Amino acid sequence: MQQARAVVIPSAKHIELRTVGLTPAASGDVVVETVYTSISAGTERMLYDGRMPHPMLQFPVVPGYETVGRIIDAPSNAHDLMGKWVYVGGARCYTDVNPAWGGQSSHLHIDHQRVVTLDGMCPEHGVLLALAATAHHGVDIAGEISGQRVLVIGQGPVGQLAARIAMLRGAEVTVVDRVPERLQRATAHHVINVAERTLTDYQIAACDVIIEASGSMAALTGAIASLAPNGRIVLLGYYDELHLPYMPLFLKQAQLLTAKEWAQGDLQRCRDLIVSGALDVSALITHRQPIDNVVAAYQTALFDQDCLKVLLTWSQSA
Repeated sequence: MQQARAVVIPSAKHIELRTVGLTPAASGDVVVETVYTSISAGTERMLYDGRMPHPMLQFPVVPGYETVGRIIDAPSNAHDLMGKWVYVGGARCYTDVNPAWGGQSSHLHIDHQRVVTLDGMCPEHGVLLALAATAHHGVDIAGEISGQRVLVIGQGPVGQLAARIAMLRGAEVTVVDRVPERLQRATAHHVINVAERTLTDYQIAACDVIIEASGSMAALTGAIASLAPNGRIVLLGYYDELHLPYMPLFLKQAQLLTAKEWAQGDLQRCRDLIVSGALDVSALITHRQPIDNVVAAYQTALFDQDCLKVLLTWSQSA
């Protein structure tokens, strides 16, 4: 495979679908034909705006790390992968564009050890694996939460998944957001809309853990009063900078924790939770578009608050 169709961001606030060159497949690479991708509204909005603080941000770039497809070619030492559905968290196989992270392409060349087989998972749900693994890792960072009160700020996809995983761990979970459509899809013991009333107005019981998944410093600042003494705050969003009042954190003797994407094995663990039915992700795909409508899809994913995940379909045989 020498060429592919790919989503390219040629400059800030521009999206296009173009033909790109592919580097030759290496000896251990599989060739993946993409069937589905999705758009990460957090990192890809920063990329789209031209403000992603990452060394790979050199336009033009191919974005994306939420790719699901079938393996159409494999080396002899990975021949058992032929025809299998896999998740791919990005690729670097381009000759004339940068990857950031390179998953939005019709075909990918990638080391066979980097793909995650879906093993019975609904292929559409595979695009959620990266965010599920991110949420899983964030809940891990929070430590032991069984029997504890956990507050999840933000019910975008990561917040939705973190709340579900925290419930699986035996926590009493409260979620907050300002968007009714997101709250309607939430799974938690307590669901709170803070569009018209503040979290303080609800006078919820003090929480042992706050998981911040909205990306908003203002939202987190308003929630600190709900943290129990010696409580933990997990930063599970993505932030340009941190701006928090120190005194409330000092008085609570709060622990401020950061979670870096996912840890080794989290993708597979989340796959197994989804396949078993323990982790239900079916409500999180809210919009669908064919890849030819990619410009409209990005506008929806990045700017429509009712959208949790857009499923982009690349193959007519999907």
